[in-house]
Amino acid sequence: MSRIVLEIKHTWDGKTLPPEEQAMVCYRKEDLNLVVDVNAPFHSDPPPPDPPGSLCGLWKWEVVELFIATKNETYTEIQLGPHGHFLVLTLEGERNIISKGHLIDLRVSHDRNRWVGQALIPLTLTPPLPWRVNAYAIHGSGVQRRYLAAEPVPGRQPDYHQLRHFRWV
Repeated sequence: MSRIVLEIKHTWDGKTLPPEEQAMVCYRKEDLNLVVDVNAPFHSDPPPPDPPGSLCGLWKWEVVELFIATKNETYTEIQLGPHGHFLVLTLEGERNIISKGHLIDLRVSHDRNRWVGQALIPLTLTPPLPWRVNAYAIHGSGVQRRYLAAEPVPGRQPDYHQLRHFRWV
């Protein structure tokens, strides 16, 4: 598998983002892992109160997400945060979690403006090929909360589990 790049350049509903708010998610297969690299703006949102590691509900905080689906309704949701938190879910059917709490290797660094992260996810947690994918970012709080997407999704509110709008790779 070659390196795949997903550019988060839109709001969830398709409005173009200014360059300073855009993020990038890249992934590639390496040995028995999926290597996921993130380069995203660091918005200095407060960190989750829990120590770095696996955290259910991470989408409530500043986060970048990669969704990987296959031909059917099987998919993996990978959430990575700038403070070292992560969440990896495997799902069968929309929002039907079949496993969670997986431990992965995540390394992050950041400065005032951007953060970078690299995660190693066992390929056993991903669905079989062929894949369709999408990437998202969330940051801010209250009315300033922003929902961003590589491939925009329709609807009256952000819904990242719309697999039919993922891009085939």
